[in-house]
Amino acid sequence: MIAVIKTGGKQYKVAPGQKIKIEKIDTLEGEMVTFDEVLLVGDEKIIDIGTPTIEGATVTAKVIRQDKGEKIVIFKYKPKKRYKVKKGHRQFFTEIEITDIKS
Repeated sequence: MIAVIKTGGKQYKVAPGQKIKIEKIDTLEGEMVTFDEVLLVGDEKIIDIGTPTIEGATVTAKVIRQDKGEKIVIFKYKPKKRYKVKKGHRQFFTEIEITDIKS
């Protein structure tokens, strides 16, 4: 069984037992979270596509950890103008494990 969920402005294809990193959500580690915006639910034979979401479908997941991602470097440079700017950024994320998909 697979599903496509929408959270944090992004869409994720998920299956039970899968671990994914999503945009940060305000939930403590070890707690369960439910995603109601399910766009697609399917298995090997039957696929149900929502318009835009499927009514009554939910995906349940367990929050594993809250953390920051790897540092990325933003460097701006304009030649012959003595302009250089160097910045770093670490995005917050939540790692979850999908436990159940209900359609």
